[in-house]
Amino acid sequence: MGKPKFSRKKYETPSHPWEMERIKEENELIKKYGLKNKREIWKAETLLRKYRGQARNLLAKISTDAQSKKESDQLLMHLSRMNILPPNSTLDDVLTLDTEAILSRRLQTLTYLKGLASTPQQARQLIAHGHVAIDDSKITIPGYLVTKEEESNISYIANSPLNDTMHPARPRGEFSNVPFKKPEQPKEDEKTEQPAKKQKPTEETPKEEKLPVEEPVENEEPATEEKSEEKGESESPVEEKADKPKEVIEKKADKKPLEEDKKEESEKKEGD
Repeated sequence: MGKPKFSRKKYETPSHPWEMERIKEENELIKKYGLKNKREIWKAETLLRKYRGQARNLLAKISTDAQSKKESDQLLMHLSRMNILPPNSTLDDVLTLDTEAILSRRLQTLTYLKGLASTPQQARQLIAHGHVAIDDSKITIPGYLVTKEEESNISYIANSPLNDTMHPARPRGEFSNVPFKKPEQPKEDEKTEQPAKKQKPTEETPKEEKLPVEEPVENEEPATEEKSEEKGESESPVEEKADKPKEVIEKKADKKPLEEDKKEESEKKEGD
């Protein structure tokens, strides 16, 4: 039995103390749910390990034993009553549960989700100081697992000064019914803002491009003149080449009558 003053541990510690991935995951859960230390995570993991081990044993016996079917129905009914699983679930759904399914049912988390506190850390403080009640009964345990029926009855205790809407510690109206997993809208807004910022330089770039475009337009005429001069110079030798064949043709034309005269003289001499 042990000593009543020193109760047994309700959690099991990790098998290895130094695991980088596990430590990172635990630190993220502590920040997300506003936990005091890692013992609260280990308690949730131990309870989840108990549910999954029981479901695994029942799956092996349910086909041969009628008692195992009854126990499986009791397990699924308990999980649906705690709102960990929806109704009409199966034992396979139990094996897919993770640690956050247990941590999301804590009184600290649900107090924040109902808008009674602005942060999970403030929700823990209000519960520890006795400002939160379930069915008008004060509960000072932040790790208390709330059932599905009790979830709608979470409120401030009747004697709490937080019932006054003008109390400075009371969260604003914008915190009421805040989802715990907020959608990541800022990332989408940044994506939409980035093209708007890029449009400004695009409007200025045409102005800068017009200046270098206008300068070569003024210098185009002298460039064309120079090109025309170069073309004139290049055309002159072509004309000379074209003139040379004409002179050769004229000389050849002059030689033809000389040859005819010589033939006539030779014929006259032969006639004499």
